[in-house]
Amino acid sequence: MPRCAIIVRCYNEEEHIGRLLAGIMAQTIDDVDIVVVDSGSTDATVAIASRYPIKLVQIASEEFSFGRSLNLGCKAASGEILVMASAHVYPLYNDWLARLLAPFDDPGVGISYGKQRGAERTKYSEHKVFSKWFPDESSANQQHPFCNNANCAVRYSLWKELSYDESLTGLEDMEFAKRAMGRGARVSYAADAEVVHVHDETLRHICNRYRREAIAHRAIFPRQRFGLLDFARLFVRNTVSDCYHAGHDGVLLGNTWSILSFRLMQFWGTYRGFAREEPVTYQLKQKFYYPNALRKPRRAVEVEPSRRIDYTMITAAKDR
Repeated sequence: MPRCAIIVRCYNEEEHIGRLLAGIMAQTIDDVDIVVVDSGSTDATVAIASRYPIKLVQIASEEFSFGRSLNLGCKAASGEILVMASAHVYPLYNDWLARLLAPFDDPGVGISYGKQRGAERTKYSEHKVFSKWFPDESSANQQHPFCNNANCAVRYSLWKELSYDESLTGLEDMEFAKRAMGRGARVSYAADAEVVHVHDETLRHICNRYRREAIAHRAIFPRQRFGLLDFARLFVRNTVSDCYHAGHDGVLLGNTWSILSFRLMQFWGTYRGFAREEPVTYQLKQKFYYPNALRKPRRAVEVEPSRRIDYTMITAAKDR
């Protein structure tokens, strides 16, 4: 297994970063270089992270961009494989890292990314987004450049050659993958490399996130279109799909407002972020915008208990 480094971007993540770092320490791979890139946190984020064996890199908040913070972290890291993890994710299993790195046994793979699922307080529609973007089936040779740096790994040599675009307002991972695929590197999706991604956003934050990503999406793929008709059609289709699934799950009554408001903010933010009206590729539209099919979900795969990380035990041990 190649030596790896994990780069964690953070800003005011005192609620989450300790759990991520504890999960990293519980992995079956223990020869790991951990680099935390903090962009001006004003809470206890740095103090909590400093309890763990990390390298701390700091960047002023006014100098932050997603690509710049990653480039600084990668530059400070030591490893053949660079793993990117958001500070508000945490691995469910002790072999998360091993499974994320496994695709690199194939020398043609340049990027690997893993599954993400929501937490208990995640909005119902965002659970559906995660299941759409991160399916239960792996793909050794993905045919489009979608990936996500909340749970992703790249070869150091590939990053050294390309580096992340520091000018984008988001989606620096997908832009990097697009250029990597153009040079013959393959993108692999490892469904068994699973993390929980904690989003606890207000409606305004949801709208801003999708607006920011739409601006980046437009810059990466200049031939795109997302007009008012797209906004209305996709809002209705995704809302109907979510309500159908929520009804099947027996939770529609408690989630109706959440579904309506999330999907409204998602697609209103996307509409606002798109300025040009030119077509985006069919595959990326399917990945980003179209709802889950109106059919019963497959039964979840059972996971052996020995792989699951017990965070209550880790917390108790640190408190003693």
